[in-house]
Amino acid sequence: MNKKAVFGWTMYDFANSAFATTIMAAILPIFFSDVAAGNLSKSTATAYWGYIQALAMLIVAILAPVLGAIADYSRSKKKFLTFFVILGAISTSLLYFAKNGDYLLVSILFILGTIGFSGGNVFYDAFLPEIVPKKDMDYISAKGYAFGYIGGGILLLINLMMILKPELFHIPSPLKATQISFLTVGIWWIIFTIPLLIYVHEKKETAIEKNSVASYVSIGINRVTTTFKEITKYRELLKFLIAFWLYNDGISTIIKMATIYGREIGIGKTALIAALLITQFIGIPFAFIFGKLAGKIGSKTALYITLWTYVAIVMLGYFMQTATHFYILAIIVGFVQGGSQAISRSIYGNMIPINKTAEFYGFYGISSKFAAIFGPFLFGLVGSLTGSSRFGIFSLVLFFLIGIWLLTKVNIEKGQLEANTVA
Repeated sequence: MNKKAVFGWTMYDFANSAFATTIMAAILPIFFSDVAAGNLSKSTATAYWGYIQALAMLIVAILAPVLGAIADYSRSKKKFLTFFVILGAISTSLLYFAKNGDYLLVSILFILGTIGFSGGNVFYDAFLPEIVPKKDMDYISAKGYAFGYIGGGILLLINLMMILKPELFHIPSPLKATQISFLTVGIWWIIFTIPLLIYVHEKKETAIEKNSVASYVSIGINRVTTTFKEITKYRELLKFLIAFWLYNDGISTIIKMATIYGREIGIGKTALIAALLITQFIGIPFAFIFGKLAGKIGSKTALYITLWTYVAIVMLGYFMQTATHFYILAIIVGFVQGGSQAISRSIYGNMIPINKTAEFYGFYGISSKFAAIFGPFLFGLVGSLTGSSRFGIFSLVLFFLIGIWLLTKVNIEKGQLEANTVA
């Protein structure tokens, strides 16, 4: 195993996680509410942000199968990765120029940045089997995940300090510090991608001849439909997958909408960003804690604990009033966020046939992107119809309750048996 290649690969997670924390979760939603959509009502701004999230995920979901085919069959993974890094970093950096009322500009740049982030991840993930032996893939994959938490958390902390104390950085105002924070994400993303570009090399002998764009589209669509037909043969796996789509959409919507919802109800932006920073670092140890807990009490039981906790989070979020409430909910989210995702991936992995791991995990990722469209859209729609995002946040309880109910119908042991016996 090439240690330099592994280092370069893990550093990309360190690089692009700055987009996930500063842009997707923490600072940009507040900027959108206060500045870019400052000429709109707070509830309208929150609803628009939900629609933007849904549209971004729809575009990413449509592109994902095609990009996956390109990643598997082209000789140009590094070139495509570089393209998406540049797209994401430049789009994010251009947010620096957004001003009051520029919500359309911010929306377009955010969508382009999300395409860069998600598109780059397709090719980043595709490099893992080329640089790491199969026996080490779980460990290196987890290492990349940890690097992402660290990288995203460090830059978010720096940006929070800039916004809180702009004079220490010779910045004239918190607003200018916020705009500069967008620029730092683009720079950070590019700089820490360099180790991957230097040390990670494609195994070109494993690639086939280049295809036309139309061929990649055909390959991508055919592969997704074929895999879905295969999955329907595994009844327990299919039931779990549908349950996962529902509750995971609820989880991802909470992550994407939490700060702008908090801003709408009057919580200060410093408290919102600081609380998400707490969630970021609490999530690291608790992901491992829930992994051990799952081994002792069973995966489904441990997953139930995380999902019922999310039900409580949503219901408490409806009544949230103060920054203290938001801090408490952020801590609770940190307890269960990593655990729910890790256990879900483990349960799914235990019910897929060993000879179809890559194919089924690819569908797992692509299908969850499609599912992630509905939560932000429902959040925005309910908020628009009722005039209050409190009802929008409460609507997410449906995703968790239906997901939990479907999960009760899943027999993991039977699913494992099906994975070994179904042709």
